[in-house]
Amino acid sequence: MTTAIDSSTQQKIDRWLSGNYDADTKAAIQKMMDSGSSTDLIDSFYKDLEFGTGGLRGIIGVGSNRMNRYTVGAATQGLANYLNAAFPNEQIKVAIAHDSRRMSPEFARIVADIFSANGIEVYLFKELRPTPELSFAIRHLGCHSGVVVTASHNPPEYNGYKAYWTDGGQVVAPHDKNIIAEVNKIQSIDDIKFDGVPERIHMIGEEVDDVYVKHVKANSINPDVIARQSGMKIVYTPIHGTGITLVPRVLKELGFTSVHIVEEQSVPDGNFPTVSYPNPEEREAMRLALELAKSIDADLVMATDPDADRVGAGARNHHGQFELLNGNQMASLIIYYLLKAWKEAGKLTGKEFVAKTIVTTDLIDKMCEQQGVKCYNTLTGFKYIAEVIRELEGNEQFIGGGEESYGYLIGDFVRDKDAVASCAIIAELTAYAKDNGKSLFDLLMEMYMESGFYYEALVSLTKKGKAGAEQIQQMMADFRANPPKEIAGVPVVRMDDYKQLKRTNVQTGETTDIEAGRMGIESSNVLQFFTADGSKISARPSGTEPKIKFYVSVTEPLKSKEEFDRVYGQLKEKVNQIVDALNLK
Repeated sequence: MTTAIDSSTQQKIDRWLSGNYDADTKAAIQKMMDSGSSTDLIDSFYKDLEFGTGGLRGIIGVGSNRMNRYTVGAATQGLANYLNAAFPNEQIKVAIAHDSRRMSPEFARIVADIFSANGIEVYLFKELRPTPELSFAIRHLGCHSGVVVTASHNPPEYNGYKAYWTDGGQVVAPHDKNIIAEVNKIQSIDDIKFDGVPERIHMIGEEVDDVYVKHVKANSINPDVIARQSGMKIVYTPIHGTGITLVPRVLKELGFTSVHIVEEQSVPDGNFPTVSYPNPEEREAMRLALELAKSIDADLVMATDPDADRVGAGARNHHGQFELLNGNQMASLIIYYLLKAWKEAGKLTGKEFVAKTIVTTDLIDKMCEQQGVKCYNTLTGFKYIAEVIRELEGNEQFIGGGEESYGYLIGDFVRDKDAVASCAIIAELTAYAKDNGKSLFDLLMEMYMESGFYYEALVSLTKKGKAGAEQIQQMMADFRANPPKEIAGVPVVRMDDYKQLKRTNVQTGETTDIEAGRMGIESSNVLQFFTADGSKISARPSGTEPKIKFYVSVTEPLKSKEEFDRVYGQLKEKVNQIVDALNLK
């Protein structure tokens, strides 16, 4: 089927065909033109890749809407121009890392060459490394910026590019938009300085690993517990990604002696041959790890995504079956353990804080309130949590934080989600539970009994291409124009619109402002609905994938472990009723 190509898209196609692009690129464009279907051609050129919550990310291929040497080059040249303008008369330094994806080493080298050609000193990891180590390296080496080439947990056809600022956090306003403006000024690839200056490119590796690992190990709260439970059985898989470089080392140096690696997934491979989707949020991605765990009767199963900033984990439940904990549950358990440990150590002085995103479970807010610890809520994207840490540095102390999408941070030496440090603390809190005659799942149930049983579900609707993007925007527009008065028979009492930065009492129509400029908050296309029974439903188009995501949160008290299954069933049914009422199918 042939779809008409609009004039703007056609102009971009013509510019690539007539410009100073390489012959292979032009041949690939011509092949799409000759295929008889214009769908791929339009999707490749109808827009330019932009920085979203995760930076630059897209399908590898030719075109302005694809990841290739030219889109990566334009982004890097724009960032280089902005850095040179932002730090005049300074010797600018940047750090660069990459994951195991197809084209990641090549893209990282292109980035290094362009920075060096623009007079910038480059510190390039000589081999693949986890994203959190790149964040650490920026501050450790005194860099002004950094880049990691990764598409995180996206499918194999994707790659991406995350840009970082001086604090080791991903770029936020105004820098993100300013960088985009600089990128948009580049009208020709002839403006991109591809010819690197080798003497400005410095290779780094083990020397940075050693310092980073030292910081991760310093997070340990109960080393005596680890010593007593050193033989606890742990199964770990890097899912063909960068976690293999550091997670086993950290667990070993902490004292865990029975760590079992899933061998079939231990070799870095951008084709991710053993999974359809290298995402620890998906049970299928952890199938091999679960099989190994069952065979050896493991206490804990962990899996990191390709760039090792997210981690999924599981343990045996009260029925003896291995159960994977979702991101909200694990984020809550980490904070539960940290708050308990800080309180027992007498370290809670009133100046400590936790940070999380607005779509992450409110159980964390509840636990922080019970302990007298502040909990800051930010927009989705760990860059906003990093922004809060930066703004409060020197005045308040960060304990930890996280987001529902399996990203967590302990301590502030890294300014992005850190699966390496998370694996370490998850192993330790599992050892803590075992040292007290409990399982990780027992600890989860005790947390719910103390602070309430919160259950969350995520519904993602995929809408690919230009037509899909328009459909997603229309869905959000419809929700704004006609917000529901009730959901599944329960009155909606409040709507928060982060695009308009308005909070509305749905029953009275009264509106108040959501404070713009508050740490971690700016205008963003997110809607939240709050019901009379404590449920929360959030709608958010993804900034990195062709999806619209709906986050559903419900809650009930849990009086005893014996009531867990009954209450769990009630909460799941309540979620199903909400999903059906909003027609999220």
